[in-house]
Amino acid sequence: MISAQDSATAALQFDNLIGGTFVRASSGEEDEVLNPATGDVIARVPRAGLADLDLAVEAGRKAFERWSRTTPRERSILLLRLADALEERIEEFAAIESLDVGKTMAQARGEVEEAVDIFRFFAGVARNLGGVAAGDYRENYTSMLRREPLGVVGLISAWNFPLMIAAFKIAPALGAGNVVVFKPSEITPLSTLKFAQLASEIFPPGVVNVLTGLGSLGAGIAGHRGISMVSFTGGSETGRNVARAAAGNLKRVSMELGGNAPVIVLDDADVDALVARLRFVSFVNSGQACTAACRVIAQEGVFEKVLEALVPTIESIRVGDPASGPEIEMGPLVSAAHQQRVLGYLGRTRGEILTGGGAIGDKGFFVQPTLVAGLDQRDEMVQDEIFGPVVTVQRVSSPEQAITYANDVKYGLSGSIWTRDIGRAMSAVQRLDFGQVWVNDHLSSVPEMPNGGFKDSGYGTDSSAYGLEEYTRMKHVWIAVN
Repeated sequence: MISAQDSATAALQFDNLIGGTFVRASSGEEDEVLNPATGDVIARVPRAGLADLDLAVEAGRKAFERWSRTTPRERSILLLRLADALEERIEEFAAIESLDVGKTMAQARGEVEEAVDIFRFFAGVARNLGGVAAGDYRENYTSMLRREPLGVVGLISAWNFPLMIAAFKIAPALGAGNVVVFKPSEITPLSTLKFAQLASEIFPPGVVNVLTGLGSLGAGIAGHRGISMVSFTGGSETGRNVARAAAGNLKRVSMELGGNAPVIVLDDADVDALVARLRFVSFVNSGQACTAACRVIAQEGVFEKVLEALVPTIESIRVGDPASGPEIEMGPLVSAAHQQRVLGYLGRTRGEILTGGGAIGDKGFFVQPTLVAGLDQRDEMVQDEIFGPVVTVQRVSSPEQAITYANDVKYGLSGSIWTRDIGRAMSAVQRLDFGQVWVNDHLSSVPEMPNGGFKDSGYGTDSSAYGLEEYTRMKHVWIAVN
């Protein structure tokens, strides 16, 4: 019997979108897409190459001539129409996302709902770009500033939240008057390919182009001289390669890269509230989130209490194939390679594995929800981004040591602090070297606020009104009035 998820996926035509037309890769090559819960092949998608990229860029450049002259109102209306179309098909898109990525239906549904909200948000921002009013700064002259679109924008996405990341990149780029060439991850491209069908019915040909392919395609996007900007979400090392390739024509780069989020727990924290929140924010999408709460740093007054509460809480998480029912709370990792990477960390650790630590079953790419204690600050499980269902817990003697430990990694994307003392919380907020800091919470977000990082976590943002500004350039106009 074919499930609703299988039926939704089987109905898709897995083609690239170039210039308003769905086409195969010019080479005829394809890549297989696997269901991570079973390891079965669920789709084949085109493996686009540099020749396909040239066609997409050329289609985008032609479309830009007209699209860049549309009014904010026109662009806003189309973004709202796209949001409505996506909202009408939430269940279909959620089923595809769950099957492709391995996340639960509830989490997949939440991602689609967030994508809808993102498109609606940027539809509003597109009509409210701020600027400096015209002014007279020298006698007999008037100056004014124009915000203009950049041109063809290359967007390269990650595999963990395919549709949401696509929304965060495509919506501000289009809202600012750019056209896009979008590359989803070759591991999880299905929801983006389905999204391309919606976009092709709403936007003029060439405004939205979608190409599936391997890393060489991403490198081609980053280095293409016909592309004016590249926005990348993914690993930090790949981000460095993107920046190097983009330097060839000095194109603008925005990057949201890895994270290793600390969770500072001071001795006056509400441990029950903390643990209840960690049950979700540490293991959402099987821990495959760059902002996941993966590194707990607890002051010694609450350290034992945190461990005692975390172990049974983690063991209560129901793991399995998301297709088996709504009771499943955590699915598999995205691929066999990634499963082996996470298990490699666990196999090498000198810390104490308090629960979990291994694979589950012989089918699919599952890893047990895991808690590890007794780690040194220099241990790779503390320093690296594991990107799986693994939480480490460290003991510290003071808030100062906790902040030192939190900052003592190469990443600077996000973190949180848990305390009832607002003074200590605000002091920590000032000193934590992360682009986003929560107090007595973790992972909550809204499109109105930026989500960007420091250090090896990149620069720029796709979220908030500042995100739309990333996709514009500033032009000073100098007018002689006499």
